[in-house]
Amino acid sequence: MSSKIFKIAALAGDGIGPEVMREAIKVLRAVEKKFPLQFQITEAPVGWAGIDAAGKALPDATLALCRQSDSILFGSVGLPDRDPTIPKEERPERAALLRLRKEFGLFANLRPVRLPKELAHACPLAKERQGDGIDILVVRELTGGMYFGQPKKTEEIPGGHRAIDTMVYTTPEIERIAHVAFKAAQLRRKKVTSIDKANVLENGVLWREVVTRVGKNYPDVALEHMFVDNGAMQLMLRPTQFDVMLCENMFGDILSDEAAALAGSLGMLPSASLGATNGGNTFGFYEPAGGTAPDIAGKNLANPIAQILSVAMLLRYSFGENAAASAIDDAVGKAIATGHRTGDIFSASEPKATRVGTSLMGDVIASAV
Repeated sequence: MSSKIFKIAALAGDGIGPEVMREAIKVLRAVEKKFPLQFQITEAPVGWAGIDAAGKALPDATLALCRQSDSILFGSVGLPDRDPTIPKEERPERAALLRLRKEFGLFANLRPVRLPKELAHACPLAKERQGDGIDILVVRELTGGMYFGQPKKTEEIPGGHRAIDTMVYTTPEIERIAHVAFKAAQLRRKKVTSIDKANVLENGVLWREVVTRVGKNYPDVALEHMFVDNGAMQLMLRPTQFDVMLCENMFGDILSDEAAALAGSLGMLPSASLGATNGGNTFGFYEPAGGTAPDIAGKNLANPIAQILSVAMLLRYSFGENAAASAIDDAVGKAIATGHRTGDIFSASEPKATRVGTSLMGDVIASAV
C-alpha cells in the first residue's frame, strides 16, 4: 500500500519551543511506522529565532514554506526580556503569530480542555467541583474583534495620550464561527454556551442575535447564552456544565486560558486554528496553549504533551487521519495512566508516579503509539 504524503512546516520558535517540537516530531515518526502515512517535515525559524536568523519575526523564507505546506505545527514565540527592546509591531506575538493567522484566514480556534482522572490532584478546584471529569471545547473567533478592529492607535491629547482599540464584528464573521461551534457540539454532548456582553456592547447584541439564528439550523444542539463575567465565574464554580463554549476573540483568549488551568497545567493543552475548508482540505495551524517558558528552556523540564496532542489535532482536522490521531491521544493517555509525569503535573502524593524529563516523556508516548 502506498503512503499518503503530507507536508508540514515545523516552526519551533523560542524558549521551550525547540524541545517540545523535537518530541512532537518523534511521535510523528512513530506514526509513520504504524500507518501508511509519510510526513515531509521542514523546520524553519520564527519569533526571536527568526529575528536572529533573518532580521524579522516571520522571515520571508518561513512564510514561503508555510504557503507550500499542508499545515503548520507551531511551538511558541516571544521572550519577555527581549520583547521590550523592539517596537511593538515587530514583536513576535504581532509580527509572527497574528500575521500568520491573518495571512491564512485562520478564523476558528479550537482549544480542548480535558482533565484525566489520574491528574485530578493537579486541578486547582476541589474534587467535588470536578464531577466525573472536565471536558470542555472552547471555540474562539480568531480574526475579528478588538485585536484586529480599526482604528487602533495611541495619540496625543492635552494632558497625555489616548489609546484606541475598536471592537468590530460583522454578521458573516459571527455566522461562520457559530457554525464551527454547533458542528463540534454535534460530535460531543450537543450543547453550546455562547459567551457575550450583550447588556453593554453593541457587538454583543449582534453576536447573540446571529448565534441564535444560526442555532436554529441545529435543532439537536441545545444553546444557552451567558455573559462573559458570569462565564468566568461558572468555569470555577461548576465547569462540568460546559460542553462547547463559543466566544469572540478577546473573551475567548481570556476564558480559554482560565479553562486551561482546570487541566492542571498549560503543558497539557493543544490548540488548532483553522481556516475555511477548500476541496475537503482544511489548512490549520497547531500549537500548544502555553508560552515559551524561558526559565526552564534547555533544561529538559518542559511538558511536551500539549505539543504532541497538537499533532493529533493536526492529523484529525487538516489531514482527516482520525485513526492516527486517536493513536496519539491513546498513547498520551497510556503515558499518564502508567504514572509518567513531567514536573508541572508531578505530585509526591502519587505513589506510582515517576518524574520524567521532556525527552523521556516523548519516548514513552512514541513507544505507546
